[in-house]
Amino acid sequence: MILIGTMNLTRTLESGEFYCPTCNSIQGQRTRSKRPFLTLYFIPTIPIGNPEPFVQCDGCKSSWDLSVLSMDQKTHERVRANQFRNEAIRASVLITLEDDEITEPEIQSLLRISSQILDHPIDREELGRLCSVATQSNIRTNNYVLTVSKRWTMQQRLTALQAMFLAATSCQEEVSDAKIQRLAEMEEILELTESEFEAVIEDSVLFANV
Repeated sequence: MILIGTMNLTRTLESGEFYCPTCNSIQGQRTRSKRPFLTLYFIPTIPIGNPEPFVQCDGCKSSWDLSVLSMDQKTHERVRANQFRNEAIRASVLITLEDDEITEPEIQSLLRISSQILDHPIDREELGRLCSVATQSNIRTNNYVLTVSKRWTMQQRLTALQAMFLAATSCQEEVSDAKIQRLAEMEEILELTESEFEAVIEDSVLFANV
């Protein structure tokens, strides 16, 4: 029996230092190259694809595209801040759609949240696109926030919670049980203390009444 398969071979091209977006600090790095090979009896013999270079952090072992080497700390921080704003407005949209509908007051609230809370103004067209994507993907708020919040700072977590609370409570009718449950889950998901959670809710109520 002839055993044929494939495997990736990785080799280091060079090493140096870079600003790691995960570690938020200067770290050692290795520029590496990964390439698939055809194997015969588990021995790589023929390359079957092009080399794929990437940068790997020596500290956290995260892998990045080569473009990470050309970005300084300020650029990284700006990119991460924009990424957070996009994620926070998506989380706000998701919690609004927990009861599978969106009203005009909720639309107005989301537009206000994007502008005044997240400093990331969006228009109705962009909001409509976000709602459409959220509905089609069937992603729940808790699962989304659990995934993206791992890279948020503490201040970003507090800001995102405020945005989600305002979005969830913006309807003129009674807040649905689904939204209340999702908000309650945020204390644990965002790893907040009870006092931190309550302080954000109190600030949000004051903001809503302005």
